[in-house]
Amino acid sequence: MDSGLIDKLAGVVGKDGVLTTPEDLAAYSYDGTFAEGAPDVVVLPRSTEQTADVMKLAAETRTPVVARGMGSGLAAGSIPAVAGGMVVSFTRMNRILEIDPRNSTVFTQSGVVTATLQAEVEKLGLFYPPDPSSIKHSTIGGNIACNAGGPRCLKYGVTGNYVLGLTVVLADGRVLRTGGKPIKDVTGYNLNGLFTSSEGTLGLVTEALLRLVARPRHAKTALAEFDSLDNAARAVNEVLAEGIVPASLELMDQTAIACIEEAMHLGLETDVAASLIIETDGADEATVTREAEAAGRICRNVGARTVKVAQTEEERAGLWKARRSISPSLARKAPNKLGEDITVPRSAIPEVVQKIRAISQKHGLPIVIFGHAGDGNLHPNILFDKRDAGQWAKVEEMVREIFAVALAVGGTLSGEHGVGVLKRPYFEQALGPVSVAVQRAVKAALDPLGILNPGKMFA
Repeated sequence: MDSGLIDKLAGVVGKDGVLTTPEDLAAYSYDGTFAEGAPDVVVLPRSTEQTADVMKLAAETRTPVVARGMGSGLAAGSIPAVAGGMVVSFTRMNRILEIDPRNSTVFTQSGVVTATLQAEVEKLGLFYPPDPSSIKHSTIGGNIACNAGGPRCLKYGVTGNYVLGLTVVLADGRVLRTGGKPIKDVTGYNLNGLFTSSEGTLGLVTEALLRLVARPRHAKTALAEFDSLDNAARAVNEVLAEGIVPASLELMDQTAIACIEEAMHLGLETDVAASLIIETDGADEATVTREAEAAGRICRNVGARTVKVAQTEEERAGLWKARRSISPSLARKAPNKLGEDITVPRSAIPEVVQKIRAISQKHGLPIVIFGHAGDGNLHPNILFDKRDAGQWAKVEEMVREIFAVALAVGGTLSGEHGVGVLKRPYFEQALGPVSVAVQRAVKAALDPLGILNPGKMFA
């Protein structure tokens, strides 16, 4: 990269905000996947104004720009897909600017870690529901870029349901501010929605105004264990058909449970085929308890071997520790995993689970199935060794078959991880040529030079 550009960037963000050593660049060349792509320079702005000046320099020099939070993404969306270029990391923009209890909003910079924001608003009796599994190390900006979800999506919705306004630096360095505190706002196009899920391809989100709700006063968490994965999947539909809407309804298959227990020693039964974690919450303790008991009864009727309700906060925390430990614990089974993120209609979950298991048997590589079964968001994880070319060839075919299964039942490629690089080959298959053409036109209008996160989504 031109040393003149490096000097100009240092003039904007300071010398300590420009990283160029091989060691530093390597740290920004990967994310939560096995993909890699090294930038030529990493820039760490501290404000929207600095970000705008950086973007102006990038536009002048036609330098590709990749936005990055904490690099926890699972679709290779925050690493360069085109060789070189610039990574703009928002980890120094980590201040909560305002919590407004009267209007139930929080205004925050994009580099704030999600769990940090949640803890701060909860001190005031408020609640920010989105809770991706990476909650302790993913950032608000990254959550917005991918429209992240998590276990509580069933009842509370995804990140996009809480975005009231955004500050966005456009490809030419102009600053766009969208939305505001009014609850109802239908003036003009829904620009909040346009930039949410855009994965840094339309602009750099530097600040966000987020909606908050009242913090639930009570919660009940239960673990239902099944001798049949199909019965566990059917139980999901039965619970919801009864009119019960849990805050979370999570599915774990036998391999996931065994990996968790081996790694964490939480006392889980490892001979069950599948488990559901069911959590109800709300303001009224009697209602919360009644819904949890009803969900447990339904699970027993569908074939649950046991239903255990957490009696203490410690037991409840243990169940959630188990669920959030699935992904890292899988490293005990294979050196690599490809964590997919399909979403299907809830009624199709039993059929989809059966077909994914058949794909695993066909190719001889294990697929661990878990996810947010309550909203149809499944995470089939293929376990493999990338050093084995034959296994990698199988993985590529298995991914294609998994996506085909999801699309055949009316599902889609992603519920919360985004498209990035890993799902790009299947983008048009999922959405059709007209949708892709419309999105390309939007991209061309906002980023005519094609410098914002090139090579991602449909590029």
